[in-house]
Amino acid sequence: MKKNATVLLLLLSVFAQAQTRKTAPAPLQRPKLVVGIVVDQMRYDYLYRFYDKYSEGGFKKMMNEGFNCRNNHYHYAATYTGPGHAQVFNGSSPALSGIVGNDWYDKNWGRMRYCTEDTTERSVGNTSSAGKMSPRNMWVDNICDQLKIASVGRSKVVGIALKDRGAILPAGHAANAAYWFDSKDGNWISSTYYMQQLPQWVQDFNARKLPAQYAQQTWETLLPIDQYVESAPDDSPFENVLQGESKPVFPHSFVAAMGSKFEELRTSPFGDQLTKEMALAALKGENLGRGKETDFLCVSFSSPDYIGHRFGPQSVEAQDEFLRLDKVMAEMLTALDAQVGKGNYLVFLSADHGVAETPGFERSLHIPASNYEYGELVNATVEAALDTAFGQAKWLQVYYNQQIYLNPAALAAQKVTTEAAYDVVRAALLRKKGVLNVVNFHNINNTVLPLGVLDMIRNVYHPQRSGDFYVLFEPNLLEGYKKGGSSHGTTYAYDTHVPLLFYGWGIKAGQTLGRTHISDIAPTVAALLKILEPNGCVGNPIEAIFK
Repeated sequence: MKKNATVLLLLLSVFAQAQTRKTAPAPLQRPKLVVGIVVDQMRYDYLYRFYDKYSEGGFKKMMNEGFNCRNNHYHYAATYTGPGHAQVFNGSSPALSGIVGNDWYDKNWGRMRYCTEDTTERSVGNTSSAGKMSPRNMWVDNICDQLKIASVGRSKVVGIALKDRGAILPAGHAANAAYWFDSKDGNWISSTYYMQQLPQWVQDFNARKLPAQYAQQTWETLLPIDQYVESAPDDSPFENVLQGESKPVFPHSFVAAMGSKFEELRTSPFGDQLTKEMALAALKGENLGRGKETDFLCVSFSSPDYIGHRFGPQSVEAQDEFLRLDKVMAEMLTALDAQVGKGNYLVFLSADHGVAETPGFERSLHIPASNYEYGELVNATVEAALDTAFGQAKWLQVYYNQQIYLNPAALAAQKVTTEAAYDVVRAALLRKKGVLNVVNFHNINNTVLPLGVLDMIRNVYHPQRSGDFYVLFEPNLLEGYKKGGSSHGTTYAYDTHVPLLFYGWGIKAGQTLGRTHISDIAPTVAALLKILEPNGCVGNPIEAIFK
């Protein structure tokens, strides 16, 4: 009898364990790897303007198999590289993050300051000053930092870009590493903020001397040049040239700049090739996506920005760049499938800003457009107007990022209030062709502007890093590109409307025309990973993705 009872208890125990296993909830599912891709200077329309010539495995694959946010815009006026890379990953605004431009006049320091400069650190990988960088100037955390917090530091985070700011700001404060390209010697370097010595895989990558190999090649068009009907003729008067060339025409070769052997490689698709190869080396060298925790790889492709600035968005060079970048994307996805496994990784792709059409091209179509030397409309006007009103002084401290920094010493000496100076400056600038309005940052609600524009300007104001007045230009006005090429940095759709694609783990095919903002990317990724959004986040998860 006792034996039978023991057997019965044993059977009941086995049954109970089986039931427990049967009803136990499945473990929380997360992707093995997140890949955040920023294309430097990619306007939204590039997805469709070149669509018919893209391959099936790159942009088209992400558009058709992923989720496409087709009405995605920046929510602030400073559409520059530094703020863009910061806000894509932190979901904040320059007014909170402190990254108000690539550079700004720091009122506490009394000088211009670069967005990732850190003189307390030094280069790792060479002896240049290019590694004196860190993310310390960004005062909020980002989605990569939150992933580090959620995993108690076990997740790996790596940032890769030709530009230091394109690697550092996306990777965040807690990153394992950020790597960028030093064109003086062709090495990928880092900072003592992250490490004291380059990992062996980076040393091995540098030893391959890829920049020297690319510099020996010429940049030819991917397709026969007569097929580039989506672009203006190759030899257009509104383009600039590469160093050592007399005309902006194919084929292009690369001449070493004084003291910077590989600088012109940035202004070519070889810059993307180099970035892609480094990213894939990081994928393998760090075993990303193969551990128990979700890892994060941040990759920024900087060459479209260099090419767009030099040649403009209607150039054959810009189109060829994106056709080749499409193939780079396809190679990235193939490599991710091989290492991490299809469906095991999440990719999102956006841009740090768009770009204006070149004024010369616009005028050829009878569209109003103008260009001036940088500060040509502002500097002399401000000084002359204030001299006339209040007496001679050095009134203007700095003009940068469309912002006027007044000299506080001059204001105090002449007993002039900021409000009085604003009235004089605004009246003088409004008489200049191309100036739409001037905003007083100290009394921002007192300016009547089109719907939404005032909020975009408000979102860039930081008391320690921003100027006193913001100069709002008319559309299609460029500063600093008088001969050719193009730029960005405004509140207009050509600068604010950028792609936003989600692809892979947890993403069903679809699209939305509902308005989304750059600040929505980080909270959307946080919701997918089921972690807390960054501490300065002002955006919201994009609900359409989850439906």
